[in-house]
Amino acid sequence: MTTLADIADLLRSARQDAGLSQEMLARRAGVSRATVARMETLAKGDMSVSALLRLLEATGFDLKPVKQGFTRTIEDILVEQRQDDQR
Repeated sequence: MTTLADIADLLRSARQDAGLSQEMLARRAGVSRATVARMETLAKGDMSVSALLRLLEATGFDLKPVKQGFTRTIEDILVEQRQDDQR
């Protein structure tokens, strides 16, 4: 992800994948439906990071920084190793 538009697309996809309407997601995250719509369309050209975190959490996602050029976090690798150890 490199742009706010990419993040808006991710948020919309996460909501749709979770089977939530904008209203349902807004209720879960404790924000207004207008906030969800604004975040998904970048209506004001900017995003509230705190609202974004709440919305992503309400869809079952976390926001984690990943170094450019990498697709997995250290946490991803550790989870994979733990799963391999349990087999």
